[in-house]
Order: sequence, then C-alpha cells, then structure tokens
Amino acid sequence: MTKENESLEVKTEVIAETDQYLVWRADEPDGESTYHLELNSVTVHFFSEEWDEFLALVQILVK
Repeated sequence: MTKENESLEVKTEVIAETDQYLVWRADEPDGESTYHLELNSVTVHFFSEEWDEFLALVQILVK
C-alpha cells in the first residue's frame, strides 16, 4: 500500500456487540469520526455531534 493510499484509509473499531447488534466507529481520512449502530438489518449512521446526543438520550432511558 502506498503512503497516499494509507492516508485515504478508513480505520474502524468495534465499540460493542451482541449476537444481534453492533456499534462501530470509522475514523475518516479527513479527521471526522462517524458512528454506526447496526440493529439486525437496519444501520443508523451518526456524525460525532449526533452520536453524543444519542448517548445522552440513552442515558436518560437507562435512568
């Protein structure tokens, strides 16, 4: 892989998963991180600000 291709590579990390669900993050070459929530056949994509708001919503639900 050339240095140019390496700089365009999206790095991903699984944050959490169960048998049915998966949450993962993609660090884009432009420095933006996106978050992906896979619920069976549905995937919801979030930008960082949206992800933070979603996590705040989940914390309210847990209470």
